[in-house]
Amino acid sequence: MANNNYYLKIMNAGALHRIIGNCIEVFMQKNLEVTLEMKGVGSREGAKRLLSGEKCDIIALADQALFAELLVPDLVEDYFVFATDQIVIAYDHFSRGSKEINSENWADILLQPEVIFARSDHNLDPCGYRTLMVWQLAEKLYNRPGLTHELDSACLHYSTYPKSLDLAGALLAGKVDYAFLYSSEAKQLGLPYITLPSKINLSNPAYADYYDQAAVSVESKIPGKNIIIHGKPIEFAVGISKTTQHDDLAKQFVDLLTGHEGHAILEECGMIPC
Repeated sequence: MANNNYYLKIMNAGALHRIIGNCIEVFMQKNLEVTLEMKGVGSREGAKRLLSGEKCDIIALADQALFAELLVPDLVEDYFVFATDQIVIAYDHFSRGSKEINSENWADILLQPEVIFARSDHNLDPCGYRTLMVWQLAEKLYNRPGLTHELDSACLHYSTYPKSLDLAGALLAGKVDYAFLYSSEAKQLGLPYITLPSKINLSNPAYADYYDQAAVSVESKIPGKNIIIHGKPIEFAVGISKTTQHDDLAKQFVDLLTGHEGHAILEECGMIPC
């Protein structure tokens, strides 16, 4: 048996759990001397962990904007966008209203008193602040003043499920009827979902200017201070930490994720490779 001479730690968005895991399997088949550990976090939380001094070799996040805001150039020299996705409303066979809900009446179904729905924490997880953006854009698209406030008031408190992966687990366990997730998460878990109009689901670069109208306040890297972030098409990105001791191996892993083998894994897991 080969000795494990090298150790790489990957910090990744929870939504990338299966994708990174599959890439690790392929990578270790080619590099028997390497051990890789993955740690799933909310992407905003993960970037802040690096800021606070936590070490990793590779960081893969659900929002490329986090690199420019928090990590480059001090902690990461460069980053690469490798996949896109969209926000959907996932449910299960037990979900109240699941026989009636569609891409047009979803807000009315969610706002029924007996329905339980949730989103992830916008201060920790891009899926959380993207959900708020979807609500704002829906309010404009459907010309329903106050819709965002109605949804926010009826939604379970965001701290209940910090990451979208936590939220997906709650849906599978029957604790919620509906969850705002990435379509790739729903596909990986075999969950049915409602596809929202592309003008609000943050999937289409052609609507970048329209998405920009949505804005959410989130905690900045300075304690006690917030910043405003605007809606953008969803883009996942990966970078190599400046503190890595194994730069060549880290680059090999990033090349795998962003190359043809990674593209095949992304497509299998329901993401769109870039």
